[in-house]
Amino acid sequence: MYESQLATKVDNNFSRTLPMEQARYANEVFSSSYNLGFLGVTNPILELELEDRLVKAITRFLMELGNGFTFIGNQHVLEYNGKESKVDMLFFHRGLRCLVAVDLKIGAFKPEYAGKMKYYLSLLDRLERGEGENRSIGIILCAEKDRVEVELALEDMGKPIGVTDYQLIVPKKELEEVLTNEIKKFGEEKGGK
Repeated sequence: MYESQLATKVDNNFSRTLPMEQARYANEVFSSSYNLGFLGVTNPILELELEDRLVKAITRFLMELGNGFTFIGNQHVLEYNGKESKVDMLFFHRGLRCLVAVDLKIGAFKPEYAGKMKYYLSLLDRLERGEGENRSIGIILCAEKDRVEVELALEDMGKPIGVTDYQLIVPKKELEEVLTNEIKKFGEEKGGK
């Protein structure tokens, strides 16, 4: 029951493209949504600006991603057959023992993004995967996603790809909770002195 529930709640094809143990761990590592409110974005921005802000705030972004990530670089160049491709952000995950390519999108997920990520993963596995490392994993980080569209786009994809969304503004409920706690803490400190 747990595995079937888990499978219905993920926006990736890890269980079909990775060994079972690694697929389980990858599903624990990657969230289906990230909160990027720490970037302080209040208006729509371009993908390059989103990437630039994330790189400048990489420590906070790594904390949002979770444990085990090592930042390799942004606009990471992959050169093959006389052509250059650039991965928006490239990480290595110590526990999964694999490269993790992140493709940033400021709009909604489109099925063609999966094809582009598949290409990046093929290049990474061919050019950069080290001996003893597992297959590279791709994460498409979009402003929004439609689960059915994601499922159809990844259905027969042979590379491990996940699609996750993000919020640039801290959700109202979470913001209210943080403010309430801060006010309470301030009142306790003031009353205690």
